[in-house]
Amino acid sequence: MAVILAMLAACDSLTPTYNGTNLTGAGWGRDFHLTDADGRERSLADWRGRYVMLFFGYAYCPEVCPTVLLRAAEVRNALGAEKQRIQVVAITLDPERDKPADIGNYAHAFDPSFVGLWGAPERIREVAKEFHVYYEKVPDGKSYTIDHTALTYVFDSEGRLRLGLGHTQPAALWIADLRKLMNSTARMKQ
Repeated sequence: MAVILAMLAACDSLTPTYNGTNLTGAGWGRDFHLTDADGRERSLADWRGRYVMLFFGYAYCPEVCPTVLLRAAEVRNALGAEKQRIQVVAITLDPERDKPADIGNYAHAFDPSFVGLWGAPERIREVAKEFHVYYEKVPDGKSYTIDHTALTYVFDSEGRLRLGLGHTQPAALWIADLRKLMNSTARMKQ
């Protein structure tokens, strides 16, 4: 029994403590199949070997979405040479207004490497459900906004969901979590 407890303690000490939410082992948020601005179907497998930062939002979002994508650009740039290991993906929650080119151009406006993805409304509902993303249209005069989950999901280089980063967390905490994740997955491969 003492040996088992020692082994469990050793395993626990290998798991980093993150500033964001540790989603390792979640049975959801496994994948998506959506369209990019060039009409290609994309999934997590397209970025295998890279760390994916995935955010759900929309191009007409007045506050949260631009804040998150600016932070993602800041974080990616702060990683220096390691930034090439990070792929930021934005999935629209407003496929009726955001066409594939709209969400693609919106994502590119924050960083040319960012990818925007689109799907038909029923497909977006399925993907949002898979990722436990809440969203709802809210009337706003002659238009509308969308209330939505404002979490950035982070996948490791093997395509496993690992972290949820809150939109109010400072960039320094996101950077620290990404470095911990990259270091811990590198140690696991050794």
